[in-house]
Amino acid sequence: MTSSVPIRQPCPPGVCDCGRERLLANPGGDARILLLTRSEEKRLLERLESIQSLADLERLQQRMHEQLGIRLEIAPGHNEVRSMRGIAIHIDELPGLCRKTRQSIPAAIRRGLEKHPEIAYRLLDAHDLFRDL
Repeated sequence: MTSSVPIRQPCPPGVCDCGRERLLANPGGDARILLLTRSEEKRLLERLESIQSLADLERLQQRMHEQLGIRLEIAPGHNEVRSMRGIAIHIDELPGLCRKTRQSIPAAIRRGLEKHPEIAYRLLDAHDLFRDL
């Protein structure tokens, strides 16, 4: 990382297990996640909450992977889907990704799905849950 690019400030000691310092110490490590400053994280969460379609959500997933290295999987849970909590949202382990951010991203997606339940229906349909009805 060059010093001209702002990177995420460290979490208070003992609060997070993100491995930011180990990532910075590893010259071959993928440090793209550190580009997600707190202000950029806020913008990302707002964007996730304001999704308008399944295609929009999929584009955001792709951009998060390309720009930050975050792999995000969204699919129906193993049990019945009766609410947005039944949709499984999984973020792969990633050195440098703050614990709070790992919790905030799925919460923002669920809020977006609650605002637009038709996106959740499209997601379920994409996984063949409505084919037999």
